[in-house]
Amino acid sequence: MMNDQNGGQIPWRLFLSEFIGTAALVLVGLTLVILMFGTGTPTRSLIPSEGLRRLITGFFFGTTGACIALSPVGKVSGAHINPAVTLAFRLMGKLDLRTTLGYVTAQLTGAVVGSLPLLVWGAMGKSVDFGATSPGPGTTLSTALLGEAITTLTMVSLLAVFLGFRKIRPFTPAIFPPLYAIMVWAEAPISGTSTNPARSLGPAVVSGQWTGWWIYWVGPLAGMLLAVLACSMLAKRIEVAKLYHFDSDRDRLFRRMAGPRLARGTET
Repeated sequence: MMNDQNGGQIPWRLFLSEFIGTAALVLVGLTLVILMFGTGTPTRSLIPSEGLRRLITGFFFGTTGACIALSPVGKVSGAHINPAVTLAFRLMGKLDLRTTLGYVTAQLTGAVVGSLPLLVWGAMGKSVDFGATSPGPGTTLSTALLGEAITTLTMVSLLAVFLGFRKIRPFTPAIFPPLYAIMVWAEAPISGTSTNPARSLGPAVVSGQWTGWWIYWVGPLAGMLLAVLACSMLAKRIEVAKLYHFDSDRDRLFRRMAGPRLARGTET
């Protein structure tokens, strides 16, 4: 049921949607990581170049996120599937506090549940800690932290730019495949390229790999905060806390949380 800012029923349908979307992102995305990098995978012989495998993994990880945004999950909840994205919308005034807390809880829970089926990969999955993120060999914690902050800053800034302009807004999900292809290729050896506290929490719980776990909270949240500050002038142009399906909730929860809708004539 829907909920408004003045009370009423809790929007469990939205929270369930975020739970499902985040679980799907983690399950599909980390299965790709295991298939590309796990010990014994045939992909290593088919694609010997580790850099190319990182590029492909990032592309399909981003494609998974884009497909979730386009899916019914995106229509119902907006497919944030990332606490950093939800908190960015909150800071830009597009979500109320109760919905924000519900989203983050659903995302973290969904990530853990979505990681549990990864155990079926056995030794192959364990060889890469079931996709858990940790600083790369020889990488200092401060460098990994900076990497997470920069990649999340880039991601949230691009979201703000695309959502802030009506002409390019429908193409918002399309930024994820090329963006994550580039970021995973370039930055994964440094921190693992999480940009998402939920994505890091799930496999950490399953694998028990908690090395530098705090980096995957502090880095993405710091990058998100910097992006919101840098793109503050765009906040008023963002109508609803969604990555797609922008017109499916006229006069309902999302538009109430975002305040009065901008006049059409004020946007370009």
